Parts: sequence; C-alpha cells; structure tokens
Amino acid sequence: MKKVDLGKENITKLLIMFSVPCVISMLINSIYNIVDQIFIGQGVGLLGNGATNVIFPLVLLFGAVAGLLGNGCAANISLRLGEGKNEEASRAVGSTISATILFSIIISVITYIFLPQLIKFFGCTPNVYKYALSYGKIIVIGAPALITYTALSSIIRADGSPQYSMFFLVTGAIINVILDALFILVFKWGVEGGALATIIGQYISAFISLLYLKRFKSFKLSLKDYKINRSIIKVMLYGFSSFVTQITVLVLFVFMNNVLTKYGAMTKFGEDIPLSAYGIMSKVNSLLISSILGIAIGAQPIIGFNYGAGNKERVKDTLKKIYCVNFGIGIIFNLIYLIFPAQLVSIFGSGNNSLYIEFSISLFRTFLLINFINSFEMTTSIVIQSLGSAKKAAACTFIRQIILFIPIALVFSHYYGLYGILYAGPTADILCFIIVFFIFLSEYRNLTETSKKEIKEVNIVDKKGIVIAINREYASGGRYVGKLLAEELNIPFYDEEIISLTAKESGFREDYIEDNDEKRKNMLSSEYNSDDEIFVAESKVIHEISLKSGVIVGRCADYVLKDRDDVYKVFLYSDMDNKIKRAVKYYGIKKKDAKSVILKIDKQREKHYKYYTNRDFNNFDNYDLAVNVDTLGVLDTALLIKNIVKSRLN
Repeated sequence: MKKVDLGKENITKLLIMFSVPCVISMLINSIYNIVDQIFIGQGVGLLGNGATNVIFPLVLLFGAVAGLLGNGCAANISLRLGEGKNEEASRAVGSTISATILFSIIISVITYIFLPQLIKFFGCTPNVYKYALSYGKIIVIGAPALITYTALSSIIRADGSPQYSMFFLVTGAIINVILDALFILVFKWGVEGGALATIIGQYISAFISLLYLKRFKSFKLSLKDYKINRSIIKVMLYGFSSFVTQITVLVLFVFMNNVLTKYGAMTKFGEDIPLSAYGIMSKVNSLLISSILGIAIGAQPIIGFNYGAGNKERVKDTLKKIYCVNFGIGIIFNLIYLIFPAQLVSIFGSGNNSLYIEFSISLFRTFLLINFINSFEMTTSIVIQSLGSAKKAAACTFIRQIILFIPIALVFSHYYGLYGILYAGPTADILCFIIVFFIFLSEYRNLTETSKKEIKEVNIVDKKGIVIAINREYASGGRYVGKLLAEELNIPFYDEEIISLTAKESGFREDYIEDNDEKRKNMLSSEYNSDDEIFVAESKVIHEISLKSGVIVGRCADYVLKDRDDVYKVFLYSDMDNKIKRAVKYYGIKKKDAKSVILKIDKQREKHYKYYTNRDFNNFDNYDLAVNVDTLGVLDTALLIKNIVKSRLN
C-alpha cells in the first residue's frame, strides 16, 4: 500500500498485484484437503471417501476455534499497536497463544472421548463407521497442531510477515502429500495412513509457526506475557464473526450428510454413495470458491481506498473487472462440472462402481447446474463489505446457505426424496441470485447517485451551504477553533459526532470506532481490515454531511472532498510549548509526559493520513489556509476563517 498509489495506478495491474497472492493463499488449503482425499480414495475407495467427509465437520470446528482466537488476536494486536501500547499487544499475543494451546488440547480430548457419538451425529452410515472412527481418532490428535498453526498464521500476518505464514502452510502441505503416497499407496495403511500423514504435516507446520515467537517485529514476548489474562475476552469478541462464519459452514455440511444418507437409503444408491459423492463434490468446488473469494478479497483495498477517496469511477471500473473475471471463472468451472463429472470423480477412486459414478454425475450436473451464478453472490458479499455496509455483506453470506437452501431442501426432499435435495441446489442459487442482485443494485445506484449529487454540488454552489474541513495538530486548539467557527456561522459541528454516525453506517460499536479513530493500526499489512471499513464508512458520512453544511474536523475530510470546489480546507497548528500547556490544562496530561503524548498522537495522525491519501499531513499545499493558532488565539483564528470563507462565498 505504501509502494503503490491505489488512486492512480492501473486497475488491472493493481488487481494482479493484490488478488493473485490472495488466490494462491486460499488455494493452498483447498489443495491440501483435495490431495489427501485423492490418495484415500485411490487407496481405500468409496468408504474411505465417506469417512473423510464424516470427519470434515470436526476440521471445520477446529478452524472455527482457530479463527476465533487467531483472527481476534490479529485485530487486537493491530489496535494496541496503533495506540502505541506495545506491552498490551505482547500480553494479548502471549495470552492468546497459551489459550490456543490449552483450548485446542481440551477440544482434542473432548472430541476424542465423544467421537463415536459425534460421527453418528455428522451423518455416518454403518458401513463407513469403522473407517470414520479410525480416521477420526488420529485426526483429533492433530487438533492442537491445526488450531495452533492456523491461529498463528493470522497473528504472524498481522505482524507483517505473510511470507513466513505461507512458508509453513506450504511446507506442511508438501509433507502431507509425500507421506500420503508413502503411507497409503506403499505401506497400505489405509485411512489411518492418510490421517497420520495429515497430522505429521500439521505438527511440522505448528512447530515452524511457533519458531516465530522469537521473531516478532512489533514487540518481544517474555515469559510473563504467556499468562492468560482478561485480554483474551477482547480477542474472542474481535474473532467472533470468523467463528460464526465457519460454524455456518459446519451446520450446512452436517445437514447435507444427514439428509443425503437418510434419503439415499431409500434408493438404489444406498447410504454410502451419496455421502461419499457429496464429500468429493464439496472438495472439488472449494477450488472455485477459493478462486472467487481470493480475487474479491484481493480487490478490497482498491475498492475501499477509492470509495473512501471519492474516486467513484475507479470503484466502478474495479467492480466491472472483478465481476467479469469471477463470472468467467465460474462459467469455466461450471462447464467442467457438467461435461467431465465422471472424470472428476474417478480421480478420487471407486471409478469401477457404476452406481457411484451414476449418482456423482447426477450430483454434479443437478446440484451444481448453475453454480456459476454463485460467483455473483460471493463477490457481492465482499464488494458490499468494501463499500462499508457490513450488515448487508453478512446478509449476502447467509442467504443461500441458511435462509434459503436448508428450508428448500427439507421441502423438496419430502416430496421428491434424494433428488429433491439435488434440485434444491439450483433453486436456492436462482433465488439467492435475485435477492443479492437487488442488494447489489441498491448499493451500485447509491454509488452512482452520490456521484451525481457531488457533481451538482460542485457546479451549482449554494450560497447557504458552507463546508469547512479542518485538519489539526494535537493540542493545537484546532478542535476548539472548529467549534467556535461552527457557532459563528450557525452550522453543525462534526468531530466526535462522526463516530456515532459511522457506527450506524458500518455496524461497528461506537467504542470500537472511537478506539480506532484516525489511527491506522497495522502499517505493515496491506490486507483489507476493520481500519479500512471504518475509513470507508466515515468517508460515506462525510460525503453526506458535505451535501448540506458543517465544520468537519479530521478524518481526512479534506482529501475525501478534494474534488469539491465549494469545500474550504484548513490546517491548524501550534508551537510545541503552547501545545504542552493546552495538553496539561485541557486534557489532564502530566507535564513530563505531554510532549511524548503529543508527538505520538501527531505521528498516528500523519500515518493514517498518509496511508489513505498518499499525501503529507502537514504539507500546506494541500490546504486553502494554514494558520498558527498561537498568532491570533483560538477565537480570533475562528473569526479569521469565518471572514475568509464568507468573503469567498460572496
């Protein structure tokens, strides 16, 4: 983000730069599971595939716990570092690592004890049972490793080392592939060999990830940091959305396993074939999902930056490109599903079972009949999140899987049996596409209408409309000047008021926005995160305010409204001695600490401004007026700005 200009660089070049690495990262995990499945299918057969499918909900559960702690800790690290609280960040990381290891061991023990009951709940059939039990007993032993390295992967990326994270993920995957071939095809150890290869790869990945604990760039961990403390509560709150998303996938998977085995038993295919075939189809389709999401997530910084900066045409250009690419990918995969289903299934073994091939062909050609339109739903969910509408983005994610598919599948299966479940797939796809299309249309229209309103405001200057954007050094008296100026002009004043408006717009809590306001938490990462969502939402609020009148303090408002001729842009500063006096008098800061606090906060504002505008915060060329508040005092500075603005309007 610091090396490229997201507001000017060629969109196609930016998409290649940001989306390709994201796609590769997401494909790693998908290929990891697929290769494992191929060896088990070839070495064990249909029942082996069924066993891995039955155990897969446990893998999703372990991933959900890792997301709860890892993604939550990553957000917490960035927050604490943005505040300059490195010690709190190190305590949060140490506490999370200890909690992760402790929780993962507890989960491993519990799932091992209750494994027989769990695999039955997950839809296991009598024929698959012994394979699933043997496979699952080994897989749950690997839970501590899987949860640990997955959680640490997020934490390490937040520390600015995505390459290290990818290194241990790829290393584990390669080792797993080699050992799969050795244990299953050479030693003939069956599903146990596949499971053993998996957990060896996982423990090696976990070991390499733990080596990073002495290499953190942002802070150093000490032994006392590993004590589990109250920060773990905040960590889990931040990671809760990741946890819920994974659990939703788990619920859908368990539902499908159970209904397929139930209605499959009433047909010539029996219980085992639908169970195994669905597992294969899900693993193959994960390649499409990883590709679509990788491109959309990679585009998030480009969309969010340009939307927040008011470059609506670049936003629309980016949207056109990612939707075209993702639709193209979706169509290619869909054609493969429809034309080569037998060949796809035979890669995973049991190609000599005619009933298995027959049902698998029906599953691919019916359930995934128009699967390519799901690329629109997945892309739209990420796009709307990038545009600052978190609630609508969440709705797009849950509409198909929970709100539509499960009820439709229950109704259709009641009337049409096993094939009713297959028909539910394209039916849910069509309904989801229609609903999500209208959600997208409302956002796209809003994007276009906002641009038109802004053009109208630029060309037709309303004499009654006054918008003043003020940037200020900390303790310069800039906020007070802005407040007096608003009172003199009899127009609204927006500083802390923007926080509550942003909370309504973004869905974030006010206290969370306040903690992150005008701070870029993680300058080392280019990944789109809550900082960017807050910036996008604040920019949206600023655009809405600017259509009326108001004095807006901070939030890069001068840049967000840079294309508006009727916005007056002001920078207010002060001498250090006077800033120290104000900090002591008005903010209650101890005199000995005042200078360091002022410098730290000004540095945060400079970084935040530079990140989102690619400009220098205190470069007077960015402003219509720059004033040293000490020269006239706060009141006369406010009156000076008032007279200049009124003179300009007249």
